[in-house]
Amino acid sequence: MHIEPGVVDGAKIVLSYATGAAALGLAGKMALDTVRESGNGLGRIGGASALAARTVITTALVFCFFQVLPHHPVGVSEVHLILGSTLFLIFGAGPASLGLALGLLFQGLFFAPFDLPQYGMNVTTIIVPLYAMSFLAKRIIPAATAYKDVKYSQALALSTAYQGGIVCWVGFWALYGQGFGAENMANVASFGAAYMTVIIVEPLVDLGVLAGAKALDRLSGSGLVQSRLYQPAA
Repeated sequence: MHIEPGVVDGAKIVLSYATGAAALGLAGKMALDTVRESGNGLGRIGGASALAARTVITTALVFCFFQVLPHHPVGVSEVHLILGSTLFLIFGAGPASLGLALGLLFQGLFFAPFDLPQYGMNVTTIIVPLYAMSFLAKRIIPAATAYKDVKYSQALALSTAYQGGIVCWVGFWALYGQGFGAENMANVASFGAAYMTVIIVEPLVDLGVLAGAKALDRLSGSGLVQSRLYQPAA
């Protein structure tokens, strides 16, 4: 999902600064929500500590997703296995969003400085769909269901929404930057087709990780995972 250098340049890149700032604002909102939700059982300081601990974990995971896992350039961008729905189900929207933003930043700072000018576009592309997915989760997963018990169909819906959001944003940036020429349209289509194959893998990863979480129920109440993983919504 990394936007290639030169796809959006000149004065047009200013838009990415605005959307990037808005995306980071959404990440901040989700983080504050996490502190409040965690604070119900751990207190305000405990909620902040839980957010910090989970953010460290998600940042490390996202860095590995971007830098270590296989990724291939296709069309206008790269195909990554980001596992956004997995991070959301295990750690919550706040830590997942902060981990995505920080993991992407660290990967750019230490290994891909040529991606830093595109940071606003890339952070928009991965955080805004996560925010939308968090609302979808409230609609399709009953409040009485702990996330460890989600069905394959629910995991598939979350993954499809997240990956579909990424494809839409990449397509937007490519068309905004390079127009609607036949070659650019073909590159956008090839990226979209390749990226949506991720939804074949991600729901299976979700269920596998959640199955592992069931065996580690001692993590419940530790603050290292979100409480909804083991408990119904309050």
